[in-house]
Amino acid sequence: MAPRVNDMNEGLLFVFSAPSGTGKSTILNKVVNEDPNIEYSVSATTRLPRKGETDGKDYFFLDRETFIDNIKHDMMLEYDIYCNNYYGTLKNAVEEPMKNGIDIILEITVPGALQVKKIYPDCIMVFIAPPDLKELERRIRRRGTEDDYVIQKRLQRAAEEMKYINQYDYVVINDDLNKAVNEVKQLIIENRKKRRNINHDE
Repeated sequence: MAPRVNDMNEGLLFVFSAPSGTGKSTILNKVVNEDPNIEYSVSATTRLPRKGETDGKDYFFLDRETFIDNIKHDMMLEYDIYCNNYYGTLKNAVEEPMKNGIDIILEITVPGALQVKKIYPDCIMVFIAPPDLKELERRIRRRGTEDDYVIQKRLQRAAEEMKYINQYDYVVINDDLNKAVNEVKQLIIENRKKRRNINHDE
């Protein structure tokens, strides 16, 4: 797919990645709840819902056949396989609100983020990192939703993902939740100012 030409009246696209258990969802939920000008793009997945998760809010929970059918019909902006489950972004979940000038947050895997970057070269890439892998393991175990095999797979994946930090425009280390939330808010403000300045110069 060819890169999209950026329309200056469209909303900004913020692409966030982080190892599982880093706390990115907690950070981004706080940002979205406090900023009426930005929306969360809900991802699709074939994994089963965790306790308390809601279809259409946390994820679009799809069966494997439906997800693969969406891929075949070019309905996915990006997708990846993680711990034997498909994760991805439906195109219309991003493109429609952006056309209406709404800023969008995408919370996706590193391979997915790199796919989006090729299509949206002007997207703002943000990596949320844990203080270190030992702390990440502690957080995942505290969550209590995976067995040891899955935890080890997640930690191996995290080590691989962190090798791509230099592909991102910003890195936010989540060693303090409020500090991380404020850093994300600030980078959103900075990029909105850049957009306004470009429009003003034109």
